[in-house]
Amino acid sequence: MNGDSRTIRSYGSARVSRAFVEFLRAEASGGLIMLGATAIALVVANSGMVETYRAFLHEYAGVSLGDWSLKLSLQHWVNDGLMAVFFFLVGLEIKRELLFGELASPRRAALPVVAALGGAIVPAGIYLVLNGGGPYARGWGVPMATDIAFAVTVLVLLGSRAPLWLKSFVTALAIADDIMAVLVIAFFYSASLDVTALVYAGAVIAALAAANAFNIQRPAVYVVLALCLWYFVLQSGIHATIAGVLAAAFVPAARRSTKRDRKATSDEIGDHLEELRSEDETQERWEQVDEREAELEQIAITAARSSAPLYRLEHAIHPWSAYFVLPTFAFFNAGIPLPFEALGAVLQQPLALGVILGLVVGKQLGITGFTWLVLRLGMGRMPEGATWRQLWGGAALAGIGFTMSIFIATLAFGEGPELEVAKLAVLIGSLVSAAIGVALLRSAPRTRGADA
Repeated sequence: MNGDSRTIRSYGSARVSRAFVEFLRAEASGGLIMLGATAIALVVANSGMVETYRAFLHEYAGVSLGDWSLKLSLQHWVNDGLMAVFFFLVGLEIKRELLFGELASPRRAALPVVAALGGAIVPAGIYLVLNGGGPYARGWGVPMATDIAFAVTVLVLLGSRAPLWLKSFVTALAIADDIMAVLVIAFFYSASLDVTALVYAGAVIAALAAANAFNIQRPAVYVVLALCLWYFVLQSGIHATIAGVLAAAFVPAARRSTKRDRKATSDEIGDHLEELRSEDETQERWEQVDEREAELEQIAITAARSSAPLYRLEHAIHPWSAYFVLPTFAFFNAGIPLPFEALGAVLQQPLALGVILGLVVGKQLGITGFTWLVLRLGMGRMPEGATWRQLWGGAALAGIGFTMSIFIATLAFGEGPELEVAKLAVLIGSLVSAAIGVALLRSAPRTRGADA
């Protein structure tokens, strides 16, 4: 391994786009809110309010129009509805990364993609060694997932102990992990299929493809079609969240504007810039500052209007996903009774052991082992100045599987004691992984300069 470390080359530029910085900030602050929602759910589920909490989760709500109606429990609205918004954002992020980001170049993508593959195969293998052929075998997908929000939150809180390349690497790895999670959900965690609903879903997909082909730039068109696709996919038996990823694939990633449109945008921004240059000396200082901020805001709005629908939708949805969708999912799904008296017996169950060992041991072995293999084969490269301790710490943090792991557990086990055990194992495995990752990165050399 030491020989490979000496041949490490630059994996990513120290210069990072403002979009990526904003992404890290949103994920970090959203992760903290999600952590608070998780804590509240655990407190409520282990207090005298547990029955009220459970009754609230299973309260039914919906809409009706004549003979047509759609009614789901509140928990299903969150898991099948709100999480479709999260998966729509995931689809937008995947498309952006495949076209312009870390996954656009085969050589740059090789390292995070193969690392993510190892971080999925090894945990699933460990789980199946303990549960294969038994009643819990269906849960093999639970320890495969990485929670990007919590992982990035920990990396951001570590400051200079977590270099920028590691944040970029873990983010790219988590996005590649999301691609595999979506495929696993689509192929292995879907119910029996309704052919009629699938035909209607196919028609909506054709409409999305036509909107893309005819260069329709209005994001609202894709949002409306995505809602229609969500409904038909929900009725089809394929998990409804897949509709979000499918719809995102057709959102245009390029702004195809006419010369006249570009000139109009340029003239409008130019007018605002001219306003910025001219100051009214008779105004108070605070009035000048307010006017300057207003002009800058108008420039940002004008620039946003001229950007591609993919970026406009991603920018609009990301705060809702980070600050509302994921915390709400955490509150509705993390509230499990903690069996303090029988905790040891619960953790000895093959289901719990498979999930915990998969997240804690499998992620570290899979990511570091497959990364070493990529370097040995000369297929990829790592950042200049990176150390194996830092990479190991990032691999450990990838064992924080919270959101996606719990989501897959609900698909694998439905309602029942198995789901409660799986959720508990996910919480413990994620906490242990976070602790190991923090310990490894805090003991690594502090990064300074641009890469910090």
